Amino acid sequence: MKNLAIGLFVVALMSSCSDELSQARPYVLTTATTGGTFYPVGVAIATITHAQLATSQGISLTAISSAGSLENLKLLRDNQAQFAILQGPFGAWSWTGEGPVSSPQTHLRSVSALWKNVEHFVLLTELTENKNMSDLNQLDGHRYVLGARNSGAEQTGRFILDTLGIDYEEKFNLAYMGYGPTSNAIQDGNIVGMNIPAGAPVSAITRAYAMLGNRMTLLNWTQDSLNKLNDRYPLWDWYDFPPGTYPNQEELVRTVASPNVLVTRVDIPTEVVYNITKVIWENLATLQEIHGATNDMRQEIAIDGLGAPLHEGALRYYQEIGLEIPERLLINEEEVSSSSGEG
Repeated sequence: MKNLAIGLFVVALMSSCSDELSQARPYVLTTATTGGTFYPVGVAIATITHAQLATSQGISLTAISSAGSLENLKLLRDNQAQFAILQGPFGAWSWTGEGPVSSPQTHLRSVSALWKNVEHFVLLTELTENKNMSDLNQLDGHRYVLGARNSGAEQTGRFILDTLGIDYEEKFNLAYMGYGPTSNAIQDGNIVGMNIPAGAPVSAITRAYAMLGNRMTLLNWTQDSLNKLNDRYPLWDWYDFPPGTYPNQEELVRTVASPNVLVTRVDIPTEVVYNITKVIWENLATLQEIHGATNDMRQEIAIDGLGAPLHEGALRYYQEIGLEIPERLLINEEEVSSSSGEG
């Protein structure tokens, strides 16, 4: 009943604002596949933003699904989207042009850290020995899903396994699917495991656990594995699943998480980004009612884990609420514009 009430609330917000759509400046927020957390949280952010700003400020935000972080960067680059949710490592990679991002994305600016993106590496229990990430190195040609092709899940999954020294190219028979189809595939016995990075609880894991119970295992992490992961990009921290976080989950699972981030283009007006940033944080309670993954969002950590400098509009809001802004998130836009003009 609570979920139904929340759903009706969202529908009501969207319906009540439909008359103002033609008057509001439409911006696009690109998310990820519908089976994860990016999409429903993106829809919630867009709905709240439209409800609060369409009439008063003429700002409209619409959420769309996508293949994930890597595609989102392309949509931003081509101005087919003006806002995007990215996994934390993509925020760092995009600004410096590292990892799967071939060149620095200098048009990118950070808006906010969002909820934690929690690593869910799953394996059929019959193939586990230690119930931690080292078990993945024991696979022998088994079919395993790292994510949809070119998705954030696939790219961060590859980075994590490479960093941990797991020879997935040799040991796995890689398959590529979105979260929903992946959950179906493990239930049907077509794959032995999956990588589902998302805000917890994530529906794809909930459905798989409900069907398989103790026949599947959420893999734990060790301190050594966490240290290796943070050597290059210190983004990850511990994240615990108490028993009962997912159906039939009887034991505590200790995994790791990094922040997801909201980013935008540098050419979006300061007032627009300021108002959207303010609306998100001033309506956090509503956002948390809509999706539980956002329960770990707090103003005091709103800029933690950001890889690109802050947009001037977001910077203005965080300065107003008294956050201390690290030097790495500041940039002189006039100097950047002048330098670009000379080139």
